[in-house]
Amino acid sequence: MIAVAEDPLEIAVQVFYVRAGRVRGQRGWVADRVDDAELPELLRRFLIQVYDAEAGDAIPREVLIPRQPDDTATLTTWLTEKRGSKVAVRVPQRGDKRALMETVARNAKQSLALHKTKRASDLTTRGRALEELQQSLGLPEAPLRIECFDVSNLQGTEIVASMVVFEDGLARKSDYRRFVIRGVDGQNDVAAMHETVSRRFKRLLDERADSSAVDLGVSVDDSAPVLIDPDTGRPRKFAYTPGLVVVDGGPPQVAAAQRALDELGIDDVPVVGLAKRLEEVWLPGQTDPVILPRTSEGLYLLQRVRDEAHRFAIAHHRGRRSKTMVESVLDEVPGLGEVRRRVLLRHFGSLKKLRAASVEEIAALPGFGPRSAGAIVAALQTSASPAPAINTATGEILQEQS
Repeated sequence: MIAVAEDPLEIAVQVFYVRAGRVRGQRGWVADRVDDAELPELLRRFLIQVYDAEAGDAIPREVLIPRQPDDTATLTTWLTEKRGSKVAVRVPQRGDKRALMETVARNAKQSLALHKTKRASDLTTRGRALEELQQSLGLPEAPLRIECFDVSNLQGTEIVASMVVFEDGLARKSDYRRFVIRGVDGQNDVAAMHETVSRRFKRLLDERADSSAVDLGVSVDDSAPVLIDPDTGRPRKFAYTPGLVVVDGGPPQVAAAQRALDELGIDDVPVVGLAKRLEEVWLPGQTDPVILPRTSEGLYLLQRVRDEAHRFAIAHHRGRRSKTMVESVLDEVPGLGEVRRRVLLRHFGSLKKLRAASVEEIAALPGFGPRSAGAIVAALQTSASPAPAINTATGEILQEQS
């Protein structure tokens, strides 16, 4: 039984050996991807590689895989000839085999996640990644602080953006920021990116001005560095200048980010974009992308930064979407004011959970009674179920929070 977990740069394979209904052993591999082959082709290559030197009983009577290769018949014939008796290559659909396949798949995902965590935490690997980025992108120095921006929208509504920060190749979650984009109409990711980068770096200029020092290494009063707010003693998080800005996207998004910096007079912050489809790295004004090798630690770091920004933006988007949906339905309930709507939102958290609540559960909340609870339940029952929401930038179906 074989399962695979993959991302654009790596692939993890888990194999369970089952005899007489019991798992007798397992093996796992994690390897760098060498091309953009789809899962069926990857499975075909793996089966050929694993069983090429095997024969007889070393080849099982049944091979269970998550997807059928395009040339399953040829592969089955080849395995049958090597074993000397019939071999079946199947995708389990139900029952115990399907349940075991799900277990193997979870193992593969965990294996890939563990490998990525170990790889990211290795000091030597992180140092090599930063050096590769400096050389490949022509940076004046290694980008010790990287900030990445991503925009998420739902058919032009509830546009949000995220900023994640990596320092020395590791996520610095205390510096993450979220932006609600209000100055952009429609599905305009480029304009949203421009607004996001403008707002972030305007804060940089504002905090530099507040520090009353041009050089950020100069102390405000010869005792506290200007990166520390002398009034609160807390770091001025927006006063840190990144060594590299990464945007999720291609030339249009890169141009928008660069234009935002130019308009603010900032000329010492390099910008690149990482396009999802081919993992191409785009620089401002360049007609051709920078192609980093798939085995590059620098590309691996950029991908982790970009994926983290995307995850952070999607999480924010889902939360705002759920809140908006609850509020829109509750607006139809007579006599239900803002305070009690806030109580419902805080207690249930999502429209899905509120729809599942009974009259008694709602009536038990402070400020509610059987009559108002009944009106809320009736409004939720008569409201049409929303169609699946789709993130138009990524094609992802956004489910309600549970």
